[in-house]
Parts: sequence; C-alpha cells; structure tokens
Amino acid sequence: MRIRPIAEGDLDDLQALARETGVGFTSLPDNRDFLAAKIALAVSAFEERTPKDQRLYFFVLEDEDQGKLAGCCAIEGQVGREVPFYHYRLGTLAHSSVQLDMHRTIDTLFLSSDHTGDAEVASLFLRPEYRGADRRHERNGALLSMMRWLFMAEFRDRFPDKVLAEMRGVFDEHGRSPFWHCLGSHFFPLDFDEADKLTGLGQKSFIGELMPKFPIYTPFLSDEARACIGQVHEQTRPALAMLKKEGLRWEGYIDIFDGGPTVEAYIDDVRGVRLSRHCRVEVKAGAAPTDARRRWLAATTGMAGFRAAWVERGPDANDVLTLSEEEARRLEVAAGDTLRILDTEEEA
Repeated sequence: MRIRPIAEGDLDDLQALARETGVGFTSLPDNRDFLAAKIALAVSAFEERTPKDQRLYFFVLEDEDQGKLAGCCAIEGQVGREVPFYHYRLGTLAHSSVQLDMHRTIDTLFLSSDHTGDAEVASLFLRPEYRGADRRHERNGALLSMMRWLFMAEFRDRFPDKVLAEMRGVFDEHGRSPFWHCLGSHFFPLDFDEADKLTGLGQKSFIGELMPKFPIYTPFLSDEARACIGQVHEQTRPALAMLKKEGLRWEGYIDIFDGGPTVEAYIDDVRGVRLSRHCRVEVKAGAAPTDARRRWLAATTGMAGFRAAWVERGPDANDVLTLSEEEARRLEVAAGDTLRILDTEEEA
C-alpha cells in the first residue's frame, strides 16, 4: 500500500470511490466531469503550474497487489479565495434586566467566512474492505491522514499559517440530517442531497444569498438539531480522533448544513509537521524490523513524484534509514536519496 498523487488515468477508479462515500461527503460528488476537472487541477498543482492559493493536492492510496485504488485524501492550498467558504460560528449573546434582576446567556449561530485563506485537509475516504484490524489493513486510515502532514512539512512554503478540517455531521439511520431538517431546509428550496451536491461542485454562492444574515438563537432549534451541533458521523470518529492527536481542535465552527465540527490548528504546531525530519536512505536486501512495536511513516521529497508508505524500521543514530528492496521500490528511492520520516509513536 502506498500514497501517490492522483493521475489522469485514475478517473474511473475515482468515480467508483465517489459512489461509495455516502451522504454528507461533500467534496467527492459522483459527477464524472467534475471529477475529471478535479484531477486536472491536482495534476497542475503537483506540477506547480497554478498559483499557490489555487492548488488542490489530491492523493490516492494504491493497492499495488490488486491494481486498484483503496482510498483518497486531499489538501486545499487555500480555501475561500475564489468561492466563499462558509461556516456557522457558535457564539453567545448576553441579556440582562436590571428591573427584574435577571441575566441570561443564549447560544447563537453566526454565518461566517472566517477561515478564508486557510489550508484544508479534506476528502479522506477509505473503502470498507481496506479498513480493519488485520496487519495488512490496520493502519491504512492513518496512512491517508498522516501523510498529509509530511507533505505540508516538506513543502511548508506553499501553505499559509493555519489548517482546518471539516468533519461530517450526524445523520440518522435513514440518512437524514436533523440539523438540516430543522434549519437549512427552511431557507433553501432544495433537499439536503441537492444542496450538498451543489456545494460539492463548487456552486456555493446560493449560501450567502439565501442564508439569514442575523444570529440564529439555538433555543429556537429542536432538541434533536441542537444535539447535532459540533458532533460527528459515527464513521468519522476515527478520523476526528487522529486529527485531535495531531493537535487540531474545535474552536466553535460548524458546517452550515449538517452541524458537523470544523477542527483547526496552526500548521507549525501540528505534531506530524513538528516531529517529522529528514534522513538518508540505504537499501539492503532482507532488511528486518528493528522494533516491531514502532511504525514509521516515510515520504519522498519531490513534488510531482511524491510517494508515502509505512516502513518497518526507523533510522539509526546517524539518521540513516535502511530500507528493504521492496520498500525502496514502493517509494521509488535509491541509496543516497533523502526521505522525510515520522515516528508515529513519538510523544509530542
């Protein structure tokens, strides 16, 4: 299993992934023309033919044995520069009456575009058959999530100060969003799937045009809808846990459709960015693990030919990493090359 940039020949596999993502996965709609354009944009980004603030770095997890894509993930260089990037910001309004000697604080939702210009880690999806606890698949999700920090660390000058991640919100057993049903459905003449599809296709102007500009008092929402604020879909919990481990935190911003949390951090504070480092490669036939308890993530230092994968050992005291021939082939490196590595069990 290895990570690589998406390529033009991946369109069929990417569309197959899009069909499996399910409701609420806005960034990967099942639209062939849109996906083809996304691939073209990503190829241009990896070749550095587009401005930094317009780049989409889109990666795929490749199962080399099966010759298929097992998952995907992405990094948006900056959000909100061309298309507005909206959230609700959870706030508080205080009311008091001297005459009645009463004081009340009320939670509110403000429509905001505070994250304009931030980077975003997005589109993380792993096919169900590649999830699980067996050794072959035990850390595929972690590979997809964590390799993005090595990429951002290696190409730090291509990114702004902050990074965010939008988490899919709560849906019931019928695929219905209580938050949308109580709030968004009253302002948009669309059902959730239609609105979700439009935003996934980048058509977001209707949000600013139709959503209320004044604070929304959360006590006016149903109990079911209020319970969704800042909560995640059950399938999103592992991804959220990994992001929290890296130092991303919820600061009160939620998705305007399903109420899911947006977590954020300064890029330089992210654990995987701070702790990753360079080492020099050596290749040895039959190289064995030095510590089976450790899991090391390795990534190459080239943009267009970027590769990332797990390796079975860490570097020595001189920062020399010995790879097996198979690992070197998977990463497409040779003796004397440089890798960026991360000990995923190292304490921050």
